[in-house]
Amino acid sequence: MEQTAAEAGVRHSIPRLELKGVSKRFPGVLANDRVDLQVAPGEIHALLGENGAGKSTLVKCIYGVHQPDSGNIHWEGDPVTIASPAQARHLGIGMVFQHFSLFETLTIAENIALGLDEPGDRRALDTRIVEVSELYGLPLDPRRTVLNLSVGERQRVEIVRCLLQHPGLLIMDEPTSVLTPREVDRLFETLRQLRDEGISILYISHKLGEIQALCESATVLRQGRVSAHCTPSEETPRSLAEMMIGTQLPQAERPAATPTPEPVLALEGLTRPTRDPFGVSLVDMNLAVHGGEIMGIAGVSGNGQAELMRLLSGEWPAPSAGQITIDGEPVGTLGPDQRRRLGLAFVPEERLGRGSVPEMALVENTLLTGAHQGLVHRGMIRYARARELAERIRQRFDVRCPNVSVQARSLSGGNLQKFIVGREILQSPRVLIAGQPTWGVDVGAAAAIHQALVDLRTAGCATIVFSEDLDELFEISDRVAVIFNGHLSPARAVAETSYEEIGRWMGGLFPGAGEVPREIPAAEEVADHGA
Repeated sequence: MEQTAAEAGVRHSIPRLELKGVSKRFPGVLANDRVDLQVAPGEIHALLGENGAGKSTLVKCIYGVHQPDSGNIHWEGDPVTIASPAQARHLGIGMVFQHFSLFETLTIAENIALGLDEPGDRRALDTRIVEVSELYGLPLDPRRTVLNLSVGERQRVEIVRCLLQHPGLLIMDEPTSVLTPREVDRLFETLRQLRDEGISILYISHKLGEIQALCESATVLRQGRVSAHCTPSEETPRSLAEMMIGTQLPQAERPAATPTPEPVLALEGLTRPTRDPFGVSLVDMNLAVHGGEIMGIAGVSGNGQAELMRLLSGEWPAPSAGQITIDGEPVGTLGPDQRRRLGLAFVPEERLGRGSVPEMALVENTLLTGAHQGLVHRGMIRYARARELAERIRQRFDVRCPNVSVQARSLSGGNLQKFIVGREILQSPRVLIAGQPTWGVDVGAAAAIHQALVDLRTAGCATIVFSEDLDELFEISDRVAVIFNGHLSPARAVAETSYEEIGRWMGGLFPGAGEVPREIPAAEEVADHGA
């Protein structure tokens, strides 16, 4: 029987996704409290809230990772029980998680195949991956092993894997956290194209400028409940932020820098050829970071940031001791423990697995890097002191969790990041290396982390911040340099440079930048290789 125009109109007015009174409780936490949500066909809908507001839990209920304790989920007007991610994908729901779900020892293509119900022929899949990744401006080589990918490149894998499923609803949890502005613009073009084709998008981001530019409507969560609905284009970033936190947004205090006369951390001709065929060789890097200043390192993900951070932290030794010095002492061949004894602290960009052990309690994670703070005596752990330090971190950095005995993986991404940053800062380091310190955290948490970094700088610490967020670097840095293809640009005072200049440098347009990085193989070449 042919559908009438009236019936078609009614059907089109039915939300693609509707939640009615959805609640989800975990031990000690009511993560979602009677949440109502509607997403229309062809709509980009924002889900906003502080870290710990319940956003990730809610979308995991939609995707079948969690089961709601109460309430109903309707898909295109029909009540459904989504028992698993496979069932969600069968309905037409795809999701890009904030924390990656990738196997490090497998290739990109193998990881993507695991997430597809019908991956098909390997050679054809390789071709599809390259075609889709190039179409959406997220270049990937399907032959690469995930272990050797940067955080930004791993994010690309998650996005491409989801786009290959042709979803009716695409859930994106912080998808642009580690993308460059140009990549973000390209992704937005793709999302708008998907919207125009009738695909619904539920978009989670703490970048409120993105929300304003991309989303037609928004639902705001606060402490697990819906606190507001709004049209982002009619709001300001500040008003959106204040809806999320329920109070006025704090203003950062940033006194003038008073750097020490002599550098605290110095790189002198740091060179390290890569042994990984997909890695980046570092070439003749020179840098001097003084106490009392923040040095920002900008760059597109995958240009040597991961390699440089491993050398600075001591995870990898430098070719010679004198290529890295702390207070004039050669430390290039010292390990992480020895460097920490000299006052170095490190915030890695991977929160889970490197910054913390997911299965361990927060108090135990405090011991990972804080053992030198009187937490261990003659080989015996002083748990009372460790618990006291963990509690200090929780209170000072507003880490929202029931207590410090909970596992690290139970925290939201932003709260875990605040804990890791706090753990390193409370050690009063002489040198702090921070990779993507505010990746995936809300505006309130980002402001708190920025203020903590500025306070540390005021106390005389030499700080290096690796970030792909130019707004962040220009806000907190005193000087900024760019890493490109394993080469480090000259450092420029923030007051003497611009977004445009740093953007050009991120593309390799600075003296000594070296050759342009290798191109991702064309689809035909990859297909031939996989034959």
